[in-house]
Amino acid sequence: MSLELDGVERAYGDATALRGIDLTVRDGEFFTLVGPSGCGKTTTLRCIAGLEAPDAGAVRFDGTDVSGVPPEKRNVGVVFQEYALFPTMTVRENVAYGLQFDPPEGGSVDTRVDEMLALVDLGEMGERNPDALSGGQRQRVALARALAPAPDVLLLDEPLSALDARLRDELRLELKRVQRELGVTTVYVTHDQAEALAVSDRLAVLHDGRVEQDGEPESVYESPETRFVAEFLGENNCLDGRAVGGETGGSTVHVGSEAFDVHGDYRGPVTCCVRPESLDVNATHNRFEARVTDAEFLGDAYRVHFDWNGRPLVARLNDAPTGRVTLGFDPVDAVVLERRGSDSGRDADSE
Repeated sequence: MSLELDGVERAYGDATALRGIDLTVRDGEFFTLVGPSGCGKTTTLRCIAGLEAPDAGAVRFDGTDVSGVPPEKRNVGVVFQEYALFPTMTVRENVAYGLQFDPPEGGSVDTRVDEMLALVDLGEMGERNPDALSGGQRQRVALARALAPAPDVLLLDEPLSALDARLRDELRLELKRVQRELGVTTVYVTHDQAEALAVSDRLAVLHDGRVEQDGEPESVYESPETRFVAEFLGENNCLDGRAVGGETGGSTVHVGSEAFDVHGDYRGPVTCCVRPESLDVNATHNRFEARVTDAEFLGDAYRVHFDWNGRPLVARLNDAPTGRVTLGFDPVDAVVLERRGSDSGRDADSE
């Protein structure tokens, strides 16, 4: 089933949560809403589920406006951050709970429960109580319970945020496997950028109740359209300066006393964004000196922090240098964002 949000707005008194959300989720897609706390992710999810009524705009399932359709009639499964399992019921009874209202077609409840427990690798734990399970196992039970009635749409509201890092990594792979196996249209909410990049077919970055950018993870990461997306989705070095167009299709961005060559024709106030993995001590282009202030060992690399003329920079390097280091980056690795309005006043000394 496909989903469409068309100009969805929602306010709580004087506080505006959603400011005209426009999104399309394709049939069978794993779509993620990512953004900081308070950006409108959960409110968007609740509007899809029917738990919140938009003040304006429409939510459509396969092109049909579902305004006024109660949650229990929308055929959606919801998994929240809190497991919300019934403590006095066994695992089997929890998974079977929704089937008493929507029995499986052409099969028994017991067969459907067996299928769901096998799907989430809990086939041997059906007779246990939830309090005898680990956090990850309880979240799998919650997922199986949501999937048991065969929903058209699965909604996941930060289901892994209460788990430790290793378990989150394991379960997000399980979520993706289950979603692919069933082909259910899924909308996933998280504030974890790495999680969003890892599991999504497509994602939308939300900020202050608006969609800043949506698209495939690689596209949004490599080609952010706004400074917020550039800085929120993964680490980035965002340098404000002024661009001067060149004669060969490239431009030069002046930041302080340095000048960096970039691809594309730009003029006026810009922000030059360079990912930490694009800064290199062996680069042959756009070279400049910076002072090492700290280094963090990540296992497979070092996150090295620099001071460059009072500006903090971060690079991901194979070794941890000390003192003053010459860095550089390839012009093709820089993303240039034009600045307008109040943004163009930033870092005026560099222009």
